[in-house]
Amino acid sequence: MSVNIEKWDVEDEGFWTSTGKKIANKNLWASIPALLLAFSVWIMWGVLVKYMKEFGFNFGMTEGMVPGTDEYVNTLKEVNNLYYTLPAIAGLAGATLRLPNSFLISLGGGRNVIFVTTALLLIPAIGTGMALSDINTPYMFFAIMALLSGFGGGNFSSSMSNISFFFPKKVQGYALGMNAGLGNLGVAVMQKLIPFVVGFSLFGGTVGSVATAKGAPFEGLQNAAWVWVPLIALTTILAFFRMNNVSTGTPSLPNTAKGVSKTLYMIVLGLVAAAFGAFMLIGLPWGDWGMKNASMWIVLPVVIIVAVLLMKHATPSDIKGNLKKQFSILGDKHNWIMTVIYTMTFGSFIGYSMVFPKLAQDIFVYSNPLDPEWVNPNAPNIMIWAFLGPAFGALIRPVGGILADKVNSGAKVTMWSTIFQIIAALSVAYFVVQARGSESPEQYWWPFFTSFMVLFLTTGIGNGSTFRSIPYIFSKEKAGPVLGWTAAIAAYGAFIIPKVFGQQVKAGHAEYALYGFAIYYLICLILNWWYYQGPKREFDNP
Repeated sequence: MSVNIEKWDVEDEGFWTSTGKKIANKNLWASIPALLLAFSVWIMWGVLVKYMKEFGFNFGMTEGMVPGTDEYVNTLKEVNNLYYTLPAIAGLAGATLRLPNSFLISLGGGRNVIFVTTALLLIPAIGTGMALSDINTPYMFFAIMALLSGFGGGNFSSSMSNISFFFPKKVQGYALGMNAGLGNLGVAVMQKLIPFVVGFSLFGGTVGSVATAKGAPFEGLQNAAWVWVPLIALTTILAFFRMNNVSTGTPSLPNTAKGVSKTLYMIVLGLVAAAFGAFMLIGLPWGDWGMKNASMWIVLPVVIIVAVLLMKHATPSDIKGNLKKQFSILGDKHNWIMTVIYTMTFGSFIGYSMVFPKLAQDIFVYSNPLDPEWVNPNAPNIMIWAFLGPAFGALIRPVGGILADKVNSGAKVTMWSTIFQIIAALSVAYFVVQARGSESPEQYWWPFFTSFMVLFLTTGIGNGSTFRSIPYIFSKEKAGPVLGWTAAIAAYGAFIIPKVFGQQVKAGHAEYALYGFAIYYLICLILNWWYYQGPKREFDNP
């Protein structure tokens, strides 16, 4: 069968039964592992920085200092803050790349796009493996690899768009749910696989390291990145030989070379915007200007504006009309309301997935604020349990949609999930405070962990219910662009949450971050009630 399929009419029952169904499922089951690996590579920094601290990656910043001095301790706190910045950079890049990725299928063709975007994951996987093989690797190299890991975050938009063209409306819920749900499980798979492989010398030892983690040497830290390389290579081959380009998704079906070149061009546009933001974040002297803690709130809108301008003025002519229609939603206030609410759900899910292992480490392992190197001998083994949060959040997503269908109101389900999300955030904050003030913080691990799992569950339920509301609020012409826009902006949660926690952990008050998020959730609760449930609602419980 040809890679390019000119005749594709899955709404024709005869065509779907005889031909379409088999081809669609073949493409779906090639797409799922590609998206799973994309999430794994994108979010892996949340786990990597946890091990980097245990392994002693200080980026040369403590060289020549006397351990135990104020200068040494303060520098270690700054290093710890830089750890949080790496997943934030990955989050910034991944969210930004979702914007051009939403147009890739119409330009390059589904098979060509998935093949290329999956192959690109090899760059951060190989580069990070090399970086983790030498404890003397400079911070800037890690920052570049984190930036390139954003390829994985961007892939969600093109993957979901592509699968939508293969299936008829009657089964799109199943297809998109399988693609997104199993793709999101990549976060949980990653958090379970990395702790397993770092204990083996699969790809050689780590140069120059004398550090230990919990009393045992970690010879295979580089495996945390190298392990993805063969999996990505196999999945790239699978996409190349098993997937198709269909005319409904790409009206002017290109050959492979042309499709690849268009895909790479659009990705470079998004990467330029993300790189500009990363440079602003770590390359400008914010501290000298008295704006260090405010930098992220300046960087974020600048990056979005740069990305939009590049797409508006530097995109190929064949998508400018589509782009104009896409950006017409920016004048609709409900687009912004739903963006804020959806960021509460998916943004929290992906942000907490990024930060949970490192945050738990700082609270329960390196629990002495006066000595950043002191290790609690009774600390829990965090990585045994960390994967459960992303797993719960991903698997519970369809439940939010099902509940919304059952009560015929996504807004009502979102309301209740938000209430419990607020309670869970405040509960986590409470146990953070209790652990910090205790000589045995490990006694608060299970209530902290349980509260955080509830937080993950509520983000997943709200994710499903919020997405269900969008087709009821917007016309068919607007619903698609709104879904794409909200998914892109919400992904910036992977940037915001690590940066906020990094700042507050350094200041010694991690709970302040949770208080701030709880206030944000309260604002979302009010918006949801005012516009979609209250007496002055503009839509009747969508």
